[in-house]
Amino acid sequence: MSQSSKFLSGIFKGDRVIWVIFTLLCVFSIVEVASGMATLVYHTDNYSGLIIAHIGKLLFGLACIVLVSNVPYRFFGIAVPFQIASFLMLVWVIVAGHVTNGASRWLTVPLIGLRFQPSEIAKLSSVVLVAYFLSKQKVLGEARTFRWILWATLPVILLIAKDNFSTGLLLSIVLYLIMCIGGISWQRLLKTAGVVLLAGALFAGVLFGMKEPWLSYSDTHFHTRFLTWKARIERFFEAKEVKVDAATYVVTDENRQETYAKVAIADGGLGKFPGRGVQSNFLPQAYSDYIYAIIIEETGLAGGFLVLLLYLILLIRVGIIARRCEKLFPKLLVLGCGLMIGVQALANMAIVVGIFPVTGQPLPLISRGGTSTVITCVYIGIILSVSRFGAGMDGEDEEEDEEDDEDIVQIDSDIDDSLAVETIQSLDAAPNKLSET
Repeated sequence: MSQSSKFLSGIFKGDRVIWVIFTLLCVFSIVEVASGMATLVYHTDNYSGLIIAHIGKLLFGLACIVLVSNVPYRFFGIAVPFQIASFLMLVWVIVAGHVTNGASRWLTVPLIGLRFQPSEIAKLSSVVLVAYFLSKQKVLGEARTFRWILWATLPVILLIAKDNFSTGLLLSIVLYLIMCIGGISWQRLLKTAGVVLLAGALFAGVLFGMKEPWLSYSDTHFHTRFLTWKARIERFFEAKEVKVDAATYVVTDENRQETYAKVAIADGGLGKFPGRGVQSNFLPQAYSDYIYAIIIEETGLAGGFLVLLLYLILLIRVGIIARRCEKLFPKLLVLGCGLMIGVQALANMAIVVGIFPVTGQPLPLISRGGTSTVITCVYIGIILSVSRFGAGMDGEDEEEDEEDDEDIVQIDSDIDDSLAVETIQSLDAAPNKLSET
């Protein structure tokens, strides 16, 4: 193996399939974000700067992957302090958070002005915490483990759902799936699901049973979010029931995203080639939440299917890594990280094609973002760490084994060659010996 190959294998350690998926998703991200930023460039007039900034975030995420993948998975078990810190940040974002699109989701670091989303950090810490608690179930007992998980994650989920209901729901689904895999009894899980469904039904009844004047009575942020949720759900079901007439259909601020996303998908076909899409000029968040529609418009159904396939292969590969783990903590940890990426990706694509109501879920590693991109890279780093230290799937070790096998084969061939030479020499000497006798 060449020196450059040894150098790269020394840096990019872990399961190679995960690395290939990450690389392909980054390629899609750079190409389609560059193509989908028409509306953003119109307001900022700084196209190259925006692209460079996005590539810089991906490179920073790559550095995070390399760093995290070299940390043995057992060190990720110290999740309780991070969960407490996430809870405090979620509380602080209510008090002093930056409001964007009617939701308070961002915190700003003083002096340097860096903005980040505490909800993304809370999602990561919750996944690690639940995996850690479930791995200690034999010591704690099932009932105590379940109670601790609820007490540690429920306040975080509620704080996230206050301003980003879809993210809170997404986190709840992933944590529920981890508990299903982690050995929590079906009776307890079914009771929990029943309580959640009952609470959801009551919430929906209150939301749609309120009179519009009463719901709009207060100008508080909470009432604003109520109106947003109600409008999105009503618009979703109305679109399913009403037959659209192109001659009379009116594009408004409320239905703009769904309308232009559907137009982009309908115009996809074989694809218009990256950079030649039209709907990115009209579609809000074409570089973020609705980038999947631009992917289909510019690369066709084949490109959209390829992106979907990459996420499905990621989930399958995570399952293979989990099966090779002997201990429970790395098994649940890698499944949790893979499910968080996969479920979010499937939710984003379902929203774009109109299966689910509109929410603000980015497409992992492809959508333009800051905190979400970096935290997704941390998920990838954890998966690679588990593949190395928990499943024994380090690519460098496999190459060393192959080199050892080649050396053994070479030694065997040298031995065979020496034996052959000695045999030929003995055969040549045999007639001389016979003549002497």
